[in-house]
Amino acid sequence: MASVNKVILVGNLGKDPEIKNFEGGGMIAQFPIATTDSYFDKEKNQRIELPTDWHNVVVKRPGLAKVAQQFLHKGSQVYIEGRIKTRSYQTKENETRWITEVVVDELVLTGKAPGVPGSNHPAFESAATSEAPESVPTPAEGDDLPF
Repeated sequence: MASVNKVILVGNLGKDPEIKNFEGGGMIAQFPIATTDSYFDKEKNQRIELPTDWHNVVVKRPGLAKVAQQFLHKGSQVYIEGRIKTRSYQTKENETRWITEVVVDELVLTGKAPGVPGSNHPAFESAATSEAPESVPTPAEGDDLPF
């Protein structure tokens, strides 16, 4: 039987992306995304907001990481497609910690440009998906950066 590891999120950034640059031109971006769900309670005749969920997001493709660096900021709305990945790391106290992240395969900027009421951000129309804009080099097939 086949299995699928696919995540789709539409949410808002909790903080500006953290960018890490590597020798040889590699780059990753990391940021948290908040998602909130709600439903309409007919008995109370009001919308009920459910608790906010926070997701750790990692952009390993250099072209998409560059888009995240240039256009995403705290509060930006973004559409993410990716896969769930769990990894471990060692703290300074030599403790093993585990973290679950969404590794981005596709990134689409949504919403309005910051500070410009009623206008879309120019990058929103230029497709910040799995294909990087022309000004950003496209990563080689199978390019994978270790943590």
